[in-house]
Amino acid sequence: MKTQKIGFIGGGNMAFSLISGLIASGHAPEQIWVSDINPEVLAALSAKLPVNTTCSNGELIDAVDVVVLAVKPQQLQAVAEGLVALIRQKNPLVVSIAAGVSQRSLSRWLGEGIAIVRCMPNTPALVLTGATALHANANVSEPQMDLAENIMRAVGISLWVQDEADLDTVTAVSGSGPAYYFLLMEAMEKSAQALGLDQQTARLLVQQTALGAAKIALESSESPRQLRQRVTSPGGTTQQAIEVFEQSDFIGLVARALQAARNRSVELSQLEEKN
Repeated sequence: MKTQKIGFIGGGNMAFSLISGLIASGHAPEQIWVSDINPEVLAALSAKLPVNTTCSNGELIDAVDVVVLAVKPQQLQAVAEGLVALIRQKNPLVVSIAAGVSQRSLSRWLGEGIAIVRCMPNTPALVLTGATALHANANVSEPQMDLAENIMRAVGISLWVQDEADLDTVTAVSGSGPAYYFLLMEAMEKSAQALGLDQQTARLLVQQTALGAAKIALESSESPRQLRQRVTSPGGTTQQAIEVFEQSDFIGLVARALQAARNRSVELSQLEEKN
């Protein structure tokens, strides 16, 4: 991958994180290009990272082997349709990190023969602890799949799904997932304050507990259920809390929430394809 020239169309937070991760993993900054319509965005980015910047998408495409579409979903069609001639002439690998924009739409805008990888990253990628699922269309070769995976691995873990429709479930699980944990942390912090702790103490305890629980889960071969049972002593304080959760159908509530998020992801994709 270190010999490949990678171009990012859009210089926002996710592009910045991916570029930072690539450079940290050894990718040469001079092999990375960024284009953006806002010169101030490019100036801020180049002040922090020694990469090539341009306001011309055409200049970027002409220089790179991989094009990462890192613009907002609502901007993607206009951007893509403006790249058609250049993309068809150069035929690079196209990687899209725009949520909810299907490969069918990307192929319609860019051309049926273009190699496209669609990715669903999440916001922890901004701190290099992201989780990204990828899906490739039939035009993507194995070396290109490796390249796309390595790009996304620069900001966390990356894995492939066989069916593009699975990205709707990924959106519900890991794409929206950080907000679920933040909601639980918010609830625990408020409850701790109501029980007498000051905000700073409550917040630090909740944050460190979340970090510790995630670290144990990552490093253990046991399932979350087994880990929960291990720290739930019969008749103890944890069991009392767990019983309250179970009485309120906590697992069923989570299932309904994820189903609602997945359904909305499907709806948004369908709406986007009609445009």
